[in-house]
Amino acid sequence: MTAAPPPGGPAPLLVACALGIEQLALRSARRPGGGAPVPYTVLRTGMGPDNARRAVSGALAGPELAGAAVLASGFCAGLLPGMHPGDLVVAAETRGPDGTTPCVGVEALVAALEQAAPGRRVRTGPLIGSDHVVRGQERALLRARGAIAVDMESAATLRAALAAGPRPVAAVRVVVDAPEHELVRIGTVTGGISAFRVLRSVMPAFLRWHRFLPLPRR
Repeated sequence: MTAAPPPGGPAPLLVACALGIEQLALRSARRPGGGAPVPYTVLRTGMGPDNARRAVSGALAGPELAGAAVLASGFCAGLLPGMHPGDLVVAAETRGPDGTTPCVGVEALVAALEQAAPGRRVRTGPLIGSDHVVRGQERALLRARGAIAVDMESAATLRAALAAGPRPVAAVRVVVDAPEHELVRIGTVTGGISAFRVLRSVMPAFLRWHRFLPLPRR
């Protein structure tokens, strides 16, 4: 889904996610009232870092998204004891095989999420990338490296975004399973449903974050 940028308006927002169910949640979000409309696109990249890299690079090559801020979103696996499905993770940085990418406007994003999803726990810390689904003991190894959550696309998404030109980047993920709450399939148990509902609530926070940014005018 794309909201066309008004002439002379701010650079748009690209929200990248991997799965159809994530795109459905983000598309069905209620937009906040008031303020100028925010031009945004919800891009489904497909699973895995390679698909994310290709999809984001291709999207940013077009004139409609020139200079866009980029936010990676969707579900993740929590790594910390005590995490629950529906907890929110705001990346302070993403980590992948190509290096570490600092995120922009983290405090503003946390505040906006606390307003958009009251009662949900919002955690901030390193978000690490993987090229496969991480389970069991491997999660403990990633936690020992300082990461608080893992997913397959965020690190690649942000690196591809910056490779296409300087821009604000960030990542927000919803925990769909955690050490004490592992899922087999998203959407088939209570944890998956809870995570979907939280993801459906976060778009207003993303749009407020976008308004906070010192973006160039088009």
